[in-house]
Amino acid sequence: MTIKVILKLLVLLSCLLLVACISSKKMLKEDLEKGKKIAFTRNKGNCLACHVIADGELPGNLAPELKNIARRFKNPQQLRQFIWDASAFNAETIMPPFGKNKILNKQEIDVLVNYLWQL
Repeated sequence: MTIKVILKLLVLLSCLLLVACISSKKMLKEDLEKGKKIAFTRNKGNCLACHVIADGELPGNLAPELKNIARRFKNPQQLRQFIWDASAFNAETIMPPFGKNKILNKQEIDVLVNYLWQL
């Protein structure tokens, strides 16, 4: 291969990488918005019934403020398990088992976890 061909390939690869990053960032933003909607919707996550969340209106005060989630959970999977069934971690919790009771489906929980993890 000549230097010109290698340079053209590098430029093409750089452009493809840039497009992938932009698309990924847009998808991430859309997923975060979906997660926020689930958290704030009364007949879905309804996290605001018990928790304070930035930008949330009329938050509850029964549970901890939802911020710095990565400090409270080892990883997103642990947070996901907690949302799925918090009673597995604390038998006396008042938090509903969102997955176990089919309040949220697996995809909704995944989107919610992504949103909460970035808080």
